[in-house]
Amino acid sequence: MAKRKRLSAFGMMADTEHETPPLQRIPPVARIAADAAAQAALDDLADELRQARDTGRMVVELPLSAIDAGHLRRDRMRMDPEEMDVLKASIADRGQQAPIEVVALDEGRFGLISGARRLAALEGLHRETGDARFGQVKALLRPFERAPEAYLAMVEENEIRADLSFYERARLAYEAARIGIFGSPAAAVKELFVHAAPPKRSKILNFVALHKAIGPALHFPEAIPEKLGLALVRALELDPKLAKTASTRLREAAPATAAEERAVLEAILRPASRKDEAQDGADDPDFQLGDGLHLKGRAGRAVLSGHAVTNDLLRDLAEWLKSRS
Repeated sequence: MAKRKRLSAFGMMADTEHETPPLQRIPPVARIAADAAAQAALDDLADELRQARDTGRMVVELPLSAIDAGHLRRDRMRMDPEEMDVLKASIADRGQQAPIEVVALDEGRFGLISGARRLAALEGLHRETGDARFGQVKALLRPFERAPEAYLAMVEENEIRADLSFYERARLAYEAARIGIFGSPAAAVKELFVHAAPPKRSKILNFVALHKAIGPALHFPEAIPEKLGLALVRALELDPKLAKTASTRLREAAPATAAEERAVLEAILRPASRKDEAQDGADDPDFQLGDGLHLKGRAGRAVLSGHAVTNDLLRDLAEWLKSRS
């Protein structure tokens, strides 16, 4: 009697492994629909990324060489060396934690809106170490039309954090108008310092005139006191030629400190007319009328001096002058 062949589990598995699964044919219409859906998803993602970039919601990495740091003038004109050292140490240890803000310019350039300290720190680190990781800066690309918002945020931050001088406020407004963010310096002052009292805004506008007249010749303008600045503006209004004279004297003096520059400005304010008057008066008639009585003057002006000038003498002189009129 023949033995019946037994089927083992191993044999069953082996047979299963050698079976070829039937091919699943995808209808052409379904394949086309799937490809179209995938492409649409990619297009949507690309659009979303483009919108995020264009509206300043996406952080991008840019080379330091592509950033124009002078695009907007800073309201804090000088950076404290100790604060800069602390910031550089932080970036070297932890990397750049917050992005700067930029706007796109021509020819692949980007203008800095905010983040001047972070940019300066990265530039310093790259210059000192040559490390490529410090040669790139993280940035938010802002639309140019949103630059006023960024400028206003910078002003509000510094109004709280630092005691801005009138000159710094004025320079900020003037430069913002110069590059077209605002229509005029007056409009910039009104928008950027909307919460300031009208007298304060008026003083800022006066300092705008000072910056426009002699700004390039100043080395320490943020140290100009309010009273001195307003006096300079009044003098410039009275004598338009004074701007050129003041700029020349400042460049010739080349002050090394704020105190030296202030001394030059104060000297400029001293009326040259005093010296002229002294020279003009050198040939004025001079009369010695007696012991303790001296008269000097010219047409339109007379000075009577000496210990003999008493109230009685003045009354007698007044009566005599009345009798001659």
